[in-house]
Amino acid sequence: MLTFNKNYFIFTILIFLMEVLIALFVNDSFVRPYLGDVLVVILIYCFIKAFLNLPVLPVALFVLVFAFTVEFLQFLNIVEKLHLEKSKIARTVIGTSFSWIDLLTYIIGISIVVFAEKYWLKKEIKLKLIS
Repeated sequence: MLTFNKNYFIFTILIFLMEVLIALFVNDSFVRPYLGDVLVVILIYCFIKAFLNLPVLPVALFVLVFAFTVEFLQFLNIVEKLHLEKSKIARTVIGTSFSWIDLLTYIIGISIVVFAEKYWLKKEIKLKLIS
């Protein structure tokens, strides 16, 4: 179960860098609020898969539930309740504003993961049959 997958780790680093660049340099009404949320669930998925050899669907569902939980905590104003409103890190990581659309972006991100995994797994099976 515990493993190190170089490909997922590289994806994790690349997506993390994209998220940092978006946070630092993009202040628009689409990329930062929506694409950033799509990417964050893909980032978490790749991070988990970099270190744990688990099936796609359980990891994808775990990440989706985790993202929904964080969003629900935003609904409850958890940053303020923990008196972390002055912490830029806490406000950035946990977030401060609940949005129903964020839940949809998380679903889109996990759907991309599941679709990509299914496509690549089929591709790998075909390659094994040929060689």
